[in-house]
Amino acid sequence: MNSARMRKFGKLLIVLFALASVLMTVAFAEGDGEAVSRFYGTIWSLLPPVVAIVLALITKEVYSSLFIGIIVGFLLQADFNPINAFNLFITELGGNIGGNAGILIFLVILGTMVALMIRAGGSKAYGDWAVAHIKTKSGALWATFILAIVLGVDDYFNNLTTGNVMRPVTDGHKISRAKLSYMCDATAAPVCIMMPVSSWAAAVTGVINNEELGFQIFLRAIPYNYYAILTMVFIIIMTALNVDYGPMKTHEDNAAKGDLYTTPERPFAGAEEMKFNPNGKVIDLIIPVIILIIGCVGGLIYAGYLNGGTTLLDMFANTDAFFGLPFGSGIALIVNFIYFMVRRSMKFTELMDCLPEGFKQMVPAILILCFAWTIGGVTRYGLGAPEFVAHIVEQMGPALHNMLPAVVFLIACGLGFATGTSWGTFGILLPIVLEIFTPGGFDNLTVDALNNVPILMVGIGATLGGAVCGDHCSPISDTTIMASSGAQCYHLNHVATQLPYALTVAGISFVNYVITGLIIDYVPQIVCLVIAIATTVGTMLVIGKVNHSMRVHSVR
Repeated sequence: MNSARMRKFGKLLIVLFALASVLMTVAFAEGDGEAVSRFYGTIWSLLPPVVAIVLALITKEVYSSLFIGIIVGFLLQADFNPINAFNLFITELGGNIGGNAGILIFLVILGTMVALMIRAGGSKAYGDWAVAHIKTKSGALWATFILAIVLGVDDYFNNLTTGNVMRPVTDGHKISRAKLSYMCDATAAPVCIMMPVSSWAAAVTGVINNEELGFQIFLRAIPYNYYAILTMVFIIIMTALNVDYGPMKTHEDNAAKGDLYTTPERPFAGAEEMKFNPNGKVIDLIIPVIILIIGCVGGLIYAGYLNGGTTLLDMFANTDAFFGLPFGSGIALIVNFIYFMVRRSMKFTELMDCLPEGFKQMVPAILILCFAWTIGGVTRYGLGAPEFVAHIVEQMGPALHNMLPAVVFLIACGLGFATGTSWGTFGILLPIVLEIFTPGGFDNLTVDALNNVPILMVGIGATLGGAVCGDHCSPISDTTIMASSGAQCYHLNHVATQLPYALTVAGISFVNYVITGLIIDYVPQIVCLVIAIATTVGTMLVIGKVNHSMRVHSVR
């Protein structure tokens, strides 16, 4: 072990020793635990993700950081009874693996599909074709952006499929894996939260719990979902002007020199080394991807049908991604096996070899996901972080009013970041926002309230946008992890490089929620959106100008 690794390991041991000392001191001081932790619904409920994130930044190692954060969470939940904490850890980890088995199956199937396309020579052929026909770096980024929009029906499917399909193209144009990860992540949840035909629309409608108005509220709130809309504007301007800054610029500069990863950590670096059929054709990638898309969309529709949907819109509204994605992708895998056998792209034994090969590619993502689900669960359910945040919102509501959308946006960002879930965040905050802004309270929600209280829609848009923003930034978010996996990028590199971009859009969104809250009663609603878009374009032009000046100065 080299000296750098020894120093890193020593730091980790010091942190662990200090943490254990504090915990044991409190344990002996406090005595026996209770059925409900004394830390439930307090600021201490946010400690587990804070510990995990700080340790990840210090050690640059995500597995142990998440594990320690989980242990801290369960010790708090068990009031520092170590036996009960360990029991909770085993029970909850097992429950998360079983309860989310559908997504884990989907990951393994997708890994197998990628292995099949590599072994058949389709990925190599497609990469060669793309390099020859997509002439510019911006063309590769535009192609990635458009594909992600097309696949916007589900964020999991979007993240994994876009990264795997476009990776040969972006590699050929020397686009860093971090940039590809960002493109996938930034066009997943922000697109889905504005997509009426998606499980996200159903989730929001379900939280509102009003069949007559729920879907209408979702649609009306879209123009005020500034984070989602402005993220799209940000990507368009960034691609058009070729603007990069912060850690992402370092990664892009290194990629231009041939280093797609920048850091030594390259958990997927051996994937391209798999042997492949030199006679592979582009159709050996395109047809399997089309089959996968048809299978997954068909699986989502079928899941919605099983849940009582009668029309296509109803089926998407009632779908279950945890069943539909593994069901549809499983059928697609079987069809693709048959396709490759008919094509004689590889022998039957080679087809079967792709099963464990695909699983191995997804092991890092699966491990991080299981830990992320567990730390999110103990933070949300075991320690009641959402209740703590909800109490803060309720206390602020009467005093702020016009400023409340901006405050709600910040709180939703924080809660989404800490728990790694956008659904859980807006599930907690939406009823509170509706109660605060609806005249007479949530029980008196009517069409007249939607028409006559415009700030109500602003508050809902801020809640949804903040939830997506926090989830987008969070290193323990499942969609963030899947974006890293789909692009085959080291997870902490993806988190570090996308954070300045996400925070830029979040800052612009916050300012515009302040502006909108102050002027919404006096101007047409479209004016607020135009101001938000203009603010984003102006900010990006300034950033581009500053970057250009710095580049010229460095050359001189």
